[in-house]
This record gives sequence, C-alpha cells and structure tokens, in this order.
Amino acid sequence: MYKEKHSQTAIAAAIGKHKSVVCRELKRNCDLRNGAYKHELAQKKYKERLVTKPKKTKLTPEVKSFISEKLSLKYSPEQIAGFAKKEGIECVSYERIYKHIWADKKSKGTLYTNLRTQCKR
Repeated sequence: MYKEKHSQTAIAAAIGKHKSVVCRELKRNCDLRNGAYKHELAQKKYKERLVTKPKKTKLTPEVKSFISEKLSLKYSPEQIAGFAKKEGIECVSYERIYKHIWADKKSKGTLYTNLRTQCKR
C-alpha cells in the first residue's frame, strides 16, 4: 500500500492499527539511502535492535559487594550508580540499590547504617 502511494491513515485502517504506528514503522525501518520501505530490511533492522538492546542488569554477588564497598565509603546510592556508569562498571539503578538496602535491613543487616540519613525518609 505504501508503494501504491496510499496514505498512512489508509494503511493504518487496513491493518487495524493507529496511524502513528504506521508512521513510526516507516520512519524507523525505511532504507536510509533512498527512503524506500522493504519488509525484509525492516525485519533485519528489528532483529539487530533485539541483539543490541541493553540487557537488564541483575543484582549479582559481585554487584552486591561493589555496592557494599561504596556504601562503606559513605557513597549515596545515586553516587554509586553514577560512578559505576561513568567507569563502565556493571551495576543496577539507584532505586534497586535502595531496595537492596531495605531488604538487608529487614533481614537484620547493617547496610542502612552507612546511609547518610540512616533510612529516614
């Protein structure tokens, strides 16, 4: 339909999607050299994006020890996450670091004592 010069609204109505979905698909997957849309190229680009997509970082024992080490130096969770990102070290978000600290506190741990506010929200 795109080759036959149908509008994006008509294409969207024919496939049962919103016109913004069609617009996004065409913009994201058109050939950059000539602007033509080819479904083979779109599928290839989709698979490449899946491979290069950032993966979810897990709270591994190495990450836990890194967090504990930085907390003992009185780093805040925001500083820990920022430092790890700047240095290219695998780490989790500062929200996940706080969740780890709260879970540690519930299990009678002492990580929260290294926080500047001592868990006062």
